[in-house]
Amino acid sequence: MANSPQAKKRARQNARRLEVNKARRSRIRTHLRAVEEAITSGDKDAAAAALKAAQPELMRGVTKGVYHKNTASRKMSRLAARVKAVG
Repeated sequence: MANSPQAKKRARQNARRLEVNKARRSRIRTHLRAVEEAITSGDKDAAAAALKAAQPELMRGVTKGVYHKNTASRKMSRLAARVKAVG
């Protein structure tokens, strides 16, 4: 358990940051799931629109430190290829 004032403050900050990052990760996953569902339904226009909405969310996750840049790029690349293959 944290004993020093500094360690107590870090514990509070970590808890707060955890909640923010969890919410951000959840929002990104929701957007990615929307793309997946559009791909499986076979609707190319809906898939392209969902991908266009998911891209800024994913990149925002990179700037906020939730995802690594290469991870986000890999996810976007794979999704874009799958959207392109639909239809």
